[in-house]
This record gives sequence, C-alpha cells and structure tokens, in this order.
Amino acid sequence: MSRSDQAFETLHYNDDGDIATVRLERSRINVRQLGELERVCAHLEDESKASLVIFRGASQGIDFADFDPKAGLDIHGFNKWEKLLRRIEQLEKVTCFFAEGDLVGGGFQLMLTCDVRSARAGATFRLPEVQMGFLPGMATWRLARYIGVGHARRLILRGDSVGTEEAMRLGLIDDVREDLDHADLRAHYRPATAVASALARRLLLESGETQYEDALGNLLAAQFRAISQSAFLENLKK
Repeated sequence: MSRSDQAFETLHYNDDGDIATVRLERSRINVRQLGELERVCAHLEDESKASLVIFRGASQGIDFADFDPKAGLDIHGFNKWEKLLRRIEQLEKVTCFFAEGDLVGGGFQLMLTCDVRSARAGATFRLPEVQMGFLPGMATWRLARYIGVGHARRLILRGDSVGTEEAMRLGLIDDVREDLDHADLRAHYRPATAVASALARRLLLESGETQYEDALGNLLAAQFRAISQSAFLENLKK
C-alpha cells in the first residue's frame, strides 16, 4: 500500500507524505469495510510516515444485510468493531474526521474516536441503536466523556438527530466548513513526534478515572519517553 487506493471496494486510501486520507465509499458499514479499515490501520501502524490521518465521508451505520436473522447472533462482530475503533483511537498519529454528510450509528461512533472533528454544513449525527433494540457500542463511554452524561443520555436513549449547529454547541464537532484545509491542519496539529501526540491522547483518555497522584506518575513516565525522542532533542537546538 503506498500513495493511493490498493484494491479496496468500500473506501479510498491515499498516503501523501505527511497526510493520509481514508474516504468512506460505502453508505453502510459491512464486514468487508471493517476488514479494509483493519488493513489500513496495519499500514498506518507499520509503514506509513504520515503524522496526520483524515477520515472523511458519510455513513448510515451497520449494514444488517450481513446478518442472518434466522441464525443465532453473537457479539463477535461487535467485538471486532470495537477493537478496530480502539485501534484507530490509539494510532500514534493525529486523527481527524470530516463529516461530508449524515453520520448514523457506526459512522458516528467512528467519528468519536478521532482527535479533530469537522463537518460540512447540513451534516447530521444520530445514534438510533437503542430505538432499534441494541446498543451504540462504546459510544456510551466516549459520548458521555465528550459532552456529559446528561446530553449523552438524551442522544442515546431518544436517538435524536443533531445538526451541525447543536453539534458545535455540544462539543461534538470543532467547526463547520466546506472542506478541510490541509495547510491549517498541518500548522495546528502536526506534532514534533508521533509519540508525543499518542502520549497526550492516552493521558487525556485516562484523565476521567485517574487520581492526581497516579496521573502525575503516568505523566512523568510519559514525559520521560517524550523527551527521549530525537525530534525533541533536535528542537532544543533551534
């Protein structure tokens, strides 16, 4: 996998130096798209030199055509999906999601894993799973952290659709724009080292459950790793 899509059916991948782009090309998330996103993650983890990854597109959630209603359902597929989302959340790169249309269910869940979240005017966000009789995955955990339990309860239990104006007010998205400005993203979100962004994200994710003394110990360990990186040492010479 190098600078462009490599035989993908459900997405388009482009790796252009310091920015990698993953465009969702299917209206619903199926097993094939999950597998292709796993392939992309493996490339980003092991080969790509990009420091910023952009996910973009629209998604109407899980494609239940992959499920046989006559067969007994288990949670294997849901577990694979959650592992993929956590993998994206822990990439040693800054991640951005640009919503080009409606994000429903799994598409909304994918956006919640990203560091930077933008949307095109007219995009909407909805988690209808509870209304359908199942659960919106670990959005129950991520959404409450981002916007508070009260707002998360309303969106998850009622399945309300949220437009870009309310999404901005709640803190679901950072801004509304016609398209992404790569130069702006480079200026604001390009870390000196991938390690620094990954460590900062991890500490942020742990902040809600960690007591101060433990948080301080975690910080100092992470800080030691960060300042041991050659890129940091080079910055000191500038």
